[in-house]
Amino acid sequence: QLYGTTKKLAEKHIKLERPVKDKEGKPITEIQQQRNKWVEYFEEHLNRPAPMNPPDIEAAHTDLPIDVNPPT
Repeated sequence: QLYGTTKKLAEKHIKLERPVKDKEGKPITEIQQQRNKWVEYFEEHLNRPAPMNPPDIEAAHTDLPIDVNPPT
């Protein structure tokens, strides 16, 4: 019974998909065009110039007091 219930629930899984849209909001249906749109999106959002005032982050300590002996 457990196997049958699990199988029924698994079959009802709905894959939600959102269409990729162009800049005018029209859906893009061709797979290659969708991929190109994602490339364009990430190029615009991730390729940015370095910040003018980078944060002053100290390096982490490399010699941390971690006990590596076997438990007793």
